[in-house]
Amino acid sequence: MEISGQQIFEFLSQYGYWIMFPLMIIEGPVMTLIAAMLASLGAFNVFIVFMLSMAGDIIGDIGFYTIGRKWGLTFARGIGKYIGITEKRILKMERYFNNHGGKTIFLVKSTTGLCLVTFVVAGIVRMNIKKFLLFSFLGGIVWSGSLVSVGYFYGYLWREISQFIDWIGWIVFGLVIITFIIINLFKSYETKKLFNNSNSFTYTK
Repeated sequence: MEISGQQIFEFLSQYGYWIMFPLMIIEGPVMTLIAAMLASLGAFNVFIVFMLSMAGDIIGDIGFYTIGRKWGLTFARGIGKYIGITEKRILKMERYFNNHGGKTIFLVKSTTGLCLVTFVVAGIVRMNIKKFLLFSFLGGIVWSGSLVSVGYFYGYLWREISQFIDWIGWIVFGLVIITFIIINLFKSYETKKLFNNSNSFTYTK
């Protein structure tokens, strides 16, 4: 039985949010881009996509924070050392997080969506959870808002040009892939810079 585009849209409209949300927890950026594109094409409500993106991100952030808080230096001595989290760096960062933790969480969240490394360390140094959630939420507004805007624009581009160029969908899909690659390369770069630049975490009197 051949499935029409209309049937796919109807399925997404009814069940898409339930599929989208857990995927946003696992891989927020790419799922948010795709969902925002589909919202632009009429499958989803863009404001619901934004809210789900925010919620998925925060749940993921809490998960990373909990890993650091619960397993602490044990995590650093095991898996942590493979992603740049060492005991020496944690000790250097502890006072820095106490003084500038909110700013750090907001900046890495709003500019790169960088979560795993920074939030695990926030948990290890036992940053105040209320402060952590506040700045994660504020940074998430900027981060998710940017992703939704970009995805919605790609969907708009697809919708407006597809009536003139049949293969525009492949170009837009390529743009999504390129955007995803750029995001992850930038995250990787920021992670290395964050943990390799020890001067960023020197003690201040």
